Amino acid sequence: MKTLRIVLWVAVAVVAAVLGYAAYWMSNPKEQLAAGPFGVPFELVSQTGQPISEKAFTGKPSAVFFGFTHCPEVCPTTLFELNGWLEKVDPDGTKLQAYFVSVDPERDTPEIMNQYVSNVSKRIIGISGPPDKVMEMVKGFRVYAKKIPLDEKNPDGDYTMDHTASVFLLDAKGAFTGTIAYGENPDTAVQKLENLTKR
Repeated sequence: MKTLRIVLWVAVAVVAAVLGYAAYWMSNPKEQLAAGPFGVPFELVSQTGQPISEKAFTGKPSAVFFGFTHCPEVCPTTLFELNGWLEKVDPDGTKLQAYFVSVDPERDTPEIMNQYVSNVSKRIIGISGPPDKVMEMVKGFRVYAKKIPLDEKNPDGDYTMDHTASVFLLDAKGAFTGTIAYGENPDTAVQKLENLTKR
């Protein structure tokens, strides 16, 4: 029963994220997004406790994923796959950088992000910080994120997060170039990252 409940919540989260993401892209042409640096300025905290800003998304192309550490399937799967793709495309770590931004900063402190991300990758950097500032950044990057109580009768109890499940690809100037969708063909994902290294 517990497994079925988790599967159902994962399905609901994925469907909601896909619908929200599709609605956003239909109303925001890629040409407009690629006109300059994507998102908004921000001042947050990396998983090691160091200050980090939008400038981190420049200098080298970036792969940026928004998720949360309590995510049962989408986030750990995406981080694991992204790490593998990075190792394949850029084994020396000189061409690409990657970030995992929390959409659940109330629970995802920098310390928790560090433990979580470090267990999966040495290439991906976790980003968190004060909840209000994190969510300003999330909204500024036009990422869909919504808190969903696991038990509607107990809204103050445990919860999950619906969120955009794609990896955002930014060029060396921070401009949007495309996405890697959740569940995308691995060969296609690798090719997208290889193309990104040439931008």
